[in-house]
Amino acid sequence: QVQLVESGGGLVQPGGSLRLSCATSRSIFALYDMSWYRQAPGKTRELVATITSSGTNYRDSVKGRFTISTDNAKNTMYLQMNSLKPEDTAAYYCNSLRRNLPWGQGTQVTVSS
Repeated sequence: QVQLVESGGGLVQPGGSLRLSCATSRSIFALYDMSWYRQAPGKTRELVATITSSGTNYRDSVKGRFTISTDNAKNTMYLQMNSLKPEDTAAYYCNSLRRNLPWGQGTQVTVSS
């Protein structure tokens, strides 16, 4: 059973940056298209970014600010988040694009002055 562990969240001021990490318990990036998701209080979980063998995709609101990447040697996926806005505040999760892996605990990102 694959385990996903997210980390790197925190409190940051608007305009700041964070890098989230998603550590996987074994090598899976060659098997799955992988994604980052987020869920704000009272809202449904939404897709933020996806990385596949063909490239990357982002939701419109984060294009140009967020970058998804993987390090196969470390079995870790990253989300570099720059120019953060208050509306980016949410719990962030990683999973496959099909959402068919066990969810981790997520990591909280709070953007506030």
